Amino acid sequence: MTYELFYHNRIQGRGEFVRLALEDSGADYVDIGRGEEAKGQGSPAIMAILNGQGVVHPPFAPPFLRHGEIMIAQTSNVLHYLGPRIGLAPTDENARLFLLQLQLTVMDFVRDVHDTHHPISNTLYYEEQKDAAKIAAQKFLEFRLPKYLGYFEKVVARNPSGARYLSGGSVTYPDLSMFQIVEGLRYAFPQNMAKAEVNYQRLIALHDEVAQRPRLKAYLVSPRRIPFNENGIFRRYPELDV
Repeated sequence: MTYELFYHNRIQGRGEFVRLALEDSGADYVDIGRGEEAKGQGSPAIMAILNGQGVVHPPFAPPFLRHGEIMIAQTSNVLHYLGPRIGLAPTDENARLFLLQLQLTVMDFVRDVHDTHHPISNTLYYEEQKDAAKIAAQKFLEFRLPKYLGYFEKVVARNPSGARYLSGGSVTYPDLSMFQIVEGLRYAFPQNMAKAEVNYQRLIALHDEVAQRPRLKAYLVSPRRIPFNENGIFRRYPELDV
């Protein structure tokens, strides 16, 4: 049965974490709002579900996934559902819960990254909060960035299997998400990441291995991979990369 992913069509955003899992696994899916399948009806299709009176379990916002009669929202929740079904999570409940824990922490990380350029409100343009953004970015780079990267580096180091992944002996969906985190940080803060990466060699090795996975490698150079841009989560503002 085909998976239907509902997300915006011009940014990677939080939907990209789900796209990476679907692409890497070779799952049969339609990216609503993009491609020939959507026929330009992506936004109306999303709004019809968000505002539809007949939707029993309405999502708050994209991304959300439809699989037959099942509707699932929130990035971490979607990946928790998808993981064992597409070969990116074990079926053991304890292991699955740890992967969910990791993914929830990833999304906390994502929120902190977003708040470097929108520290006051996401209803204001970046240019309206640049001074606050400079302070927020400085504190993020000084304190939050090493705290998050250090945590995930520690998780890889303590993997009971001895493998170089976040959990277990093979790639799982948080590994793909960590790849996206490194890619996004390299785009947004190239100078700081160039200096920081030497301290997180396990994470960088994980990133590099994930990047070479055949399906994912093909996706990354395809038109389906939306480039990073200044409308997404990871934005390159040189004045913040101090």
